[in-house]
Amino acid sequence: MRLQIKNIRIVNPSQNKDIEGDIFIDNGKIVSQFSGSADKIIDGKGKIAVPGLIDVHSHLREPGQEGKETIYTGTRSAAKGGITTVFCMPNTKPVIDNAPTVEFVLLKAQKEGLVNVFPVGCATKGSQGVELSEIGVLKKAGIVAVSDDGLPVSNSQIMRRTLEYTKMFKLPVISHSEDKELSKNGVMNEGKNSTILGLRGIPKQAEEVMVSRDIMLAELTGGYLHIAHVSTAGSVGLVRQAKKKGIKVTAETCPHYFTLTDDAVKVYDANTKMNPPLREQKDVDAIKQGLADGTIDCIATDHAPHTREEKNREFDLAPFGIIGFETMLSLVLNELVDKNVLSLSDAISKMTSNPAKIFNLVGRGSLIDGNIADITIIDPKYSYEFKKENIVSKSENSPFIGRKFKGGAVMTIVAGNIVWQA
Repeated sequence: MRLQIKNIRIVNPSQNKDIEGDIFIDNGKIVSQFSGSADKIIDGKGKIAVPGLIDVHSHLREPGQEGKETIYTGTRSAAKGGITTVFCMPNTKPVIDNAPTVEFVLLKAQKEGLVNVFPVGCATKGSQGVELSEIGVLKKAGIVAVSDDGLPVSNSQIMRRTLEYTKMFKLPVISHSEDKELSKNGVMNEGKNSTILGLRGIPKQAEEVMVSRDIMLAELTGGYLHIAHVSTAGSVGLVRQAKKKGIKVTAETCPHYFTLTDDAVKVYDANTKMNPPLREQKDVDAIKQGLADGTIDCIATDHAPHTREEKNREFDLAPFGIIGFETMLSLVLNELVDKNVLSLSDAISKMTSNPAKIFNLVGRGSLIDGNIADITIIDPKYSYEFKKENIVSKSENSPFIGRKFKGGAVMTIVAGNIVWQA
């Protein structure tokens, strides 16, 4: 299909371009021009074209937990949010620690998915933290990184070996930074609010101790370390310091960590329960600063769907996690761009060109000739209220239900095909 998007503002961070113009797509690729006419012309006046958003941290739950989400429903939810590529974490049932499970996910995504799905493989067999997975076999099967996300690699020697071994394959190690002994039985941030609410706390040090350890091991090994879901000011400082030393470390945060504080937990809504937990205002401020100065490279959702029955339990017993595909872009626009924390180009880079560079996604993350035509069309004037009944995900566990947004995705294009339109 030959597609032309005309009269649109094109924001392409990898090329430092912010121009008005046309985009031409032929046979699923971006081209500079094509002779003859387009099969379809889209008028982009008043809208913005950016590279297709890349979410490097999500949970699609398939195989094994299809009651929460499936590749079919999850990729549709992602498409609605303007996301064209998702990384799915390996803590499924069974976990993604062998080639057949990787192949299952890829085939399912090819058959039923609306967007690109890249599996992350387990760092250790069974995510048990005892023995390394067959990482070379997993890489050949199609993984883009390794992680035991949902669990930390608690054994420092095993984490060292993971960082050493993955170097051979140029695979980043995504670290779920949590000292399980420090966080044990905690359900929210440890502080004034946890005391007032009578809920067991998770200290910030539970994250920071492991961030510090993993940075030290990355320095020792020269491995590629990516810190997941940064939530504290201390973690931001540790990553900043590591980068100054030239250690190969990158980091991500999630929209809830620059939008909400642990004040949101005061209503005992289990949709405010996630791991790591919501922190304090000074942590929110530090994360915004980390995004602004380049310490934090990526914004990801950590989309973690759970059934209504699971989340409707008392706060202590409800599972950690919230959905995020359908609100990420709007939260970035409203909380970071509109409030002058980041320019539009810098904000988009953290969801496009930066992830593509870190995880070696060739042909993605930039609107240049020859690249795959994954494109997100944004309407800055698109206003909507995030309502339960409009959620495309199989689950509805979001603390942002009822929130009004201005700005969001109105069209999602994957490999030249329009997969979602507002």
